[in-house]
Amino acid sequence: MNFFIVLLLLLLVLSAVLGCSSKTTTTYPIAQPTCKDHCGNVSIPFPFGLTEDCYLNPDFFINCTNSTNGSPKPYLGSGNDAELESISIEGQLSVFQGIARKCHKGDEISANSWMNLSAFFVNQTANKFVAVGCNTIATITGVEAGLSYETGCIASCNCFKDVVNGSCSGIGCCQTTDIPILASNVNFTLKTITENRNTHGVVNCSYAFVVKKGEFNFSSEMLTEKWEIQKVPLVIDWMVSSMDKCSDSSSVCKGNTTCEEYSGPHGGGSHGGGSHGGGSHGGGYRCACKKGYQGNPYLLPGCLDIDECANGQNTCSKNAICLNTPGNYTCPCKKGFQEDGKGGCQLPVKDECKDNGKGCHSSNRVNLIALSAALGTIVLLVICFSVNLGYRQRKSVQMREKFFRDNGGMILQQRIAQGGASSGTTRIFTAEELKKATNNYDQTRIIGQGGFGIVYKGHLLDNRIVAVKKAKMMDPTQVEQFINEVIVLSQINHRNIVKLFGCCLETEIPLLVYEFISNGTLSEHLHNKGKASAISWSTRLKIATETAEVLSYLHSAASPPIIHRDVKSVNILLDDDYTARVSDFGASRLVPQDQTQLTTMVQGTFGYLDPEYLQTNHLTEKSDVYSFGVVLIELLTSRRALSFEGPEKERHLSQYFLSLLKENQLFEILDDNIVCERNTEELQEVALLAKRCLNVKGEDRPTMKEVAVELSGLRRAAKHPWTNNFETSIESEALLTEQPIPFEYDATFSIATTEYDSLKHHMELPEAAGR
Repeated sequence: MNFFIVLLLLLLVLSAVLGCSSKTTTTYPIAQPTCKDHCGNVSIPFPFGLTEDCYLNPDFFINCTNSTNGSPKPYLGSGNDAELESISIEGQLSVFQGIARKCHKGDEISANSWMNLSAFFVNQTANKFVAVGCNTIATITGVEAGLSYETGCIASCNCFKDVVNGSCSGIGCCQTTDIPILASNVNFTLKTITENRNTHGVVNCSYAFVVKKGEFNFSSEMLTEKWEIQKVPLVIDWMVSSMDKCSDSSSVCKGNTTCEEYSGPHGGGSHGGGSHGGGSHGGGYRCACKKGYQGNPYLLPGCLDIDECANGQNTCSKNAICLNTPGNYTCPCKKGFQEDGKGGCQLPVKDECKDNGKGCHSSNRVNLIALSAALGTIVLLVICFSVNLGYRQRKSVQMREKFFRDNGGMILQQRIAQGGASSGTTRIFTAEELKKATNNYDQTRIIGQGGFGIVYKGHLLDNRIVAVKKAKMMDPTQVEQFINEVIVLSQINHRNIVKLFGCCLETEIPLLVYEFISNGTLSEHLHNKGKASAISWSTRLKIATETAEVLSYLHSAASPPIIHRDVKSVNILLDDDYTARVSDFGASRLVPQDQTQLTTMVQGTFGYLDPEYLQTNHLTEKSDVYSFGVVLIELLTSRRALSFEGPEKERHLSQYFLSLLKENQLFEILDDNIVCERNTEELQEVALLAKRCLNVKGEDRPTMKEVAVELSGLRRAAKHPWTNNFETSIESEALLTEQPIPFEYDATFSIATTEYDSLKHHMELPEAAGR
């Protein structure tokens, strides 16, 4: 008997280690009675259906159409645009969608591609956006509830040998997993930068598409031959209704089901690392089977009970009987056994010495052997667990040490020891310290995200609130450059620059720790109608002046000089007093003392990119000047730098602004909240300054120092009692007498301009502006 107890213990241990279990499957109906549940080899579960009596409502109609080879194929809705690959009853569809293709000379098959899903939504996490080409700008736009949210990427290749198969990091192929917002209407468009002149053998075509993760692998051959128009799979979310809630689900969700609310994510803010738009649709819900039930929750009589005893999905011990119950099961002990208090069953303990009066010594010896075997097995398992745990801990320590070395930790420590950085201002944080500060990078701690990374709000042990930036990628060849930037930025002492406290190098991609700024971004305040009306013109001029002074400091006073490379309203933070704080130096570059320009891969944000930098790859301080000019226009108009709402001519803010400036129609685009009779001349001066910053040639733009001096002078003049005396301005009189000079556009980047300073000639203040 004791031998069998030992054997049972060993079997239980082996079962726990190997996790073995036998399972059987049960077939449940998926469609309405008398309705077809397949189209070709694709299952069609209710609420979807092929005919009117077989689907829940017209949103779930599947058009089963014979293809050219005679086999039936399913399509979503009455059109044949979205071919179905599969349907999941849990709430997802896989469909085939076309790609956008544009060739430099003719043969523009499709420069853009729309998907209008009406009641369903493109999944944000299961898809990615891909662009292929050597001179390609691709954007993807999500439209929901009248608002649009966009992102994109740039694919370029100066030399074909630089293209790497399987790599989609910007050379010949680029991608982003940030599908913009949960949206039912998605558009992706292409724009060829210029013809491939120096890339021999590369076809002058560009491509863009949304594809399900794992379904696309880049090859250099895609650049040397023109693709045939094809379709790629992507994932769509569906729900019963995009407007109703679970309170309306009683007639749709059948027996033994639960209702799950479904809604789009809310928008987030930004903090020194990009932007993240937000929005949500009206609601929606799905039906799901309760625990212990399985089947189609939309079909009568509802979900059916799972027989855990028949298919092995139970945890009853060997000496117990499995009894199935609705939605569950029980495990009473077999006859002759009793519960052991631990969920198992065992034989009653008998005193054999008392019953037989003999054999006690032999029985005790057998019991001792059985106990020893059980204890030995337990000890062996504990030793194995301890060894495995120790191995994992050593492996974790080794990985942290490797990341620390690879990310330049030794270089940073050496620079600190040599006095290249102050240990009081440049702190090296541990990975565990920042993990605790952000509550293990909890999603609720995200305060901003964009193309360069995600920013979390953190609480250090010394009660300081910080912003922890988690970058998306790190170039291993730029480690020393990264360390130099950390040291330089940590030593910058400027009241209008977000302070860098330090970094963490123990993770695969380094983490940066900044001070936390509480009042959000300039972009949030300008592009929210309620907030924009609260920012006066004097406050906007103050923000512009402070930002210009920061960039002037970086270009002229910092050693070595720093080019920010991503100046935009999202990267200008505001404190509670609306003081500007420039942030996000993740794309910044240090300029060696003997150089005035750097040759780099193009990085930046659409709408703010310097056209000269985009065409030549030559980064200069004037690239920041161009981007700042776009910010000036945002302050004047409260419009976004790039928007796909409204007429096409208004999509690029800088182009539209310059065209109105040429036509002496400046007040058609200015924000009505800031226009009044007293500041007309001031607004005109800032508009002219913005125009100079937007010159196509960098050499024709002013320096940031000149811009800062001019804005500072305007602020001082605004407080002078003679500010409003228009006749006392000699410059204004000169402007009133000069004649317009022709203004042209260049197709390469849609902006080219000659000097035009007669803005005030025949310009009148609209009636609305005077109120």
